[in-house]
Amino acid sequence: MSHVSSALLTDRYELTMLGAALRDGTAHRQCVFELFGRRLPGARRFGVVAGTGRLLARLREFRFGDDELRFLRDERIVDADTLAYLEGFRFSGTVTGYREGELYFPGSPVLTVEGTFAEAVVLETVALSILNHDSAVATAAARMSIAAGERPLAEMGSRRASETSAVAAARAAYIAGFGATSNLEAGRTWGIPTMGTAAHAWTLLHDSEEDAFRSQIDALGTDTTLLVDTYDIRAGVETAIRVAGTGLGGVRLDSGDLPTVAAEVRQQLDALGATGTRITVTSDLDEFAIAALAASPVDAYGVGTSVVTGSGAPTAGMVYKLVARQAADGAWIAVAKASADKASVGGRKAAFRELDAGTATREIVAVADGFESVPSADAFEDARALQTLLVDHGEPDPAFEGVAGTQAARAHHLRVREELPVRALALSRSDPAIPTVYRQV
Repeated sequence: MSHVSSALLTDRYELTMLGAALRDGTAHRQCVFELFGRRLPGARRFGVVAGTGRLLARLREFRFGDDELRFLRDERIVDADTLAYLEGFRFSGTVTGYREGELYFPGSPVLTVEGTFAEAVVLETVALSILNHDSAVATAAARMSIAAGERPLAEMGSRRASETSAVAAARAAYIAGFGATSNLEAGRTWGIPTMGTAAHAWTLLHDSEEDAFRSQIDALGTDTTLLVDTYDIRAGVETAIRVAGTGLGGVRLDSGDLPTVAAEVRQQLDALGATGTRITVTSDLDEFAIAALAASPVDAYGVGTSVVTGSGAPTAGMVYKLVARQAADGAWIAVAKASADKASVGGRKAAFRELDAGTATREIVAVADGFESVPSADAFEDARALQTLLVDHGEPDPAFEGVAGTQAARAHHLRVREELPVRALALSRSDPAIPTVYRQV
């Protein structure tokens, strides 16, 4: 049976800190680490948490097998005592956090990791790499989904990302409102509906556009979508309907001034009697281009580069900081970074979203000085508790993983997105849609 490990998906200094802590005796101090964002990238008005289910799967794989230990020994990255500790490493702590698909704002305690310093510090890089990437994609995808309204969106950006991040991006986009992906691995792994018909190469392969269309119809039926802009769009539409008949499923436009071209194609299709033939556009779309097409006769969108790269914000900019620890005498103390523009808020936290008639008005972060209990939602009138238990004494909750976890995250996102105030739906740069308020308890 092959060994799968995520343990080296980390930065070297995580293990050098671990080694030094084992040496000076601080490695087994109980600690609380927090993953959060100081601000929203691109001056956006809200963020979307994504990647939690993937992180839990990676946590299950966070084991140092023979190959990993051999590399650390041969490269002299850690000493013999640290290697001995890592050989039996199993995370035994607790992780709480925002549900995947949840909205977040500056200061939201998206993830809280509790355990010894040794077992919590080594998770920093893998947690950040997953949540920073997936949350950036999901935030961009949510903005596109809002701009699209009821019109369906398909993710088709695999060729604009690495092969593994493409699969992760497809999942994050699906959670945030996209309905399908072109990526087959994402379909297999995460249960996302897949879509796709033909590229320009298909038309160019054949002796004529008509030959290409006839062959595609013969293979896929008349409900397929024909790409009509390889040569002349007007001629392509005429040929498509002549070959497929007025029951053609759809045509796709991948170039030109889309509002103008879409209007002309709709008029032509209707004149030919193909009133039910759908128009899909796929040309370098982002949330702004989608919004600009709101009044155009477009039925669906396909988005590539912009969604898999976060539409100008490729990382969520989250950080992972120690916020509370046990002192030498066992007492709990809050700790915080005080650097200019990079300060953190110490203490264990609980988060709540205050609602007024179902609309979010504030993010309330209750802060405890140490490990003391923080209040429940009952302490805040008209507030919804935001955190849930994800890992209990080292055991990830399988409800948040796999296909079922992905579906649950999508449903949760679409539900909580309804809480956003109207000002959050605008695409322009601005302050967060709701303020974050800290309450000391």
